[in-house]
Amino acid sequence: MHPVHSGGCHCGQLRYQFGAPLSDIAHCHCSDCRRTTGGILTTWLTVPLASFQWLSGTPHSYASTATCLRSFCPNCGAQLTLFSQLSPHSLDISVATLDHPEQAPADRHIWVQRRLSWLQVDPQLPEEAQEQIL
Repeated sequence: MHPVHSGGCHCGQLRYQFGAPLSDIAHCHCSDCRRTTGGILTTWLTVPLASFQWLSGTPHSYASTATCLRSFCPNCGAQLTLFSQLSPHSLDISVATLDHPEQAPADRHIWVQRRLSWLQVDPQLPEEAQEQIL
């Protein structure tokens, strides 16, 4: 059995949990993540979709591309998850929304072809020009 991890939005209206290892964690440098989160990069954790459940609240969703659905809090606007039809059995969770984000360091960079030229974060990690679906 995997440890249970939890998290939620800034205002507390949305809470979630999942029972999966903290692995497949990537700093994403794509412009979609920058514009939807307001951050210069977003760090995502990928888990099996079946391991995830909402504990409280109902998120709103936004189709940011033809294949990606992003879930966010309707009250505070925090983006929590990203579902991609390209990987229908998994779900990406924003590491920043975990109760203990310090336990989930990134293991790679994705979409570095879109990285801001002045940004240097974890330069020792492997990089992918786009993203390789694992």
